[in-house]
Amino acid sequence: MNKEKVNRVVLVGTGAVGCSYAYSLINQGVAEELVLIDVNEAKAEGEAMDLNHGMPFAPSPINVWSGSYQDCSSADLVVITAGLAQKPGETRLELVEKNTKIFKQIVKSIMESGFDGIFLVATNPVDILTYVTWKESGLPKERVIGSGTVLDSARLRFALGKYFNVDTRNVHAAIIGEHGDTELPVWSHAMIGIEHLDTVLERKGDLKKESLDDIFVNVRDAAYQIIERKGATYYGIGMSLVRITKAILNNENSILTVSAYLSGEYGQNDVYIGVPAKINRSGIQEIIEIELDDKEKEQFNHSVLVLKETMKPVI
Repeated sequence: MNKEKVNRVVLVGTGAVGCSYAYSLINQGVAEELVLIDVNEAKAEGEAMDLNHGMPFAPSPINVWSGSYQDCSSADLVVITAGLAQKPGETRLELVEKNTKIFKQIVKSIMESGFDGIFLVATNPVDILTYVTWKESGLPKERVIGSGTVLDSARLRFALGKYFNVDTRNVHAAIIGEHGDTELPVWSHAMIGIEHLDTVLERKGDLKKESLDDIFVNVRDAAYQIIERKGATYYGIGMSLVRITKAILNNENSILTVSAYLSGEYGQNDVYIGVPAKINRSGIQEIIEIELDDKEKEQFNHSVLVLKETMKPVI
């Protein structure tokens, strides 16, 4: 029986991040339609051709083509990875002015198509550009989502899994705050399997709490380390974006640390920042307000402050 409604995802930006997302999306069989848009139309065409040639090996058929902003009119989800990439030694926040200008034009073009779906933003600095997308689009805050600290949390889970010699999927830990230098680990709620992190450390005398600081620093600075070695990061964020896409299109009610708009939660207002949120077909269904310890509260408030200061020139 054919479904009348198909899930259409439009990807704006076919650079390394966008293509890693498209490749991962097809391999996981997440949507029925995928439209690629890029300022370099020939590049988008070439990527669509290349991806289509792998379709006989995909878990389910996906109709992939290079299109235009008009294709956004009936899209369920528009994913934006377009923009200038982070250069070696450049912070995500230094990118802000360049990419804000690009985003304003992109969002305007998308909205002119009559788009009425959900935005998922990945371009850095992601928290600020998600705010710009929300402001420029006029859509409800629940339907504008940033990739936030989903990747950072995945990096933390991977590192902890390695340290404790546990399947990374059984590590439950989160990074919140700005996707960048002021982010913080929520150690007070970290779990290894069904045990609290502190309990595991007490039980295993050879594992040191100090090592957690090193683990976090490596997670926070992971992008810099990867950029130094290979010029850019894209596989991890591509897979993170597919995870968020699945939560939306499959109406999963999954809890992910996305960039969400705060209006009173965590004592903060008028900012997009990485926090745990329940994600489903309506977008951000609920922000999960966890109890932070005093140090975490202080770090989170600092992260908000830095974001707001950086946003001032462009908002």
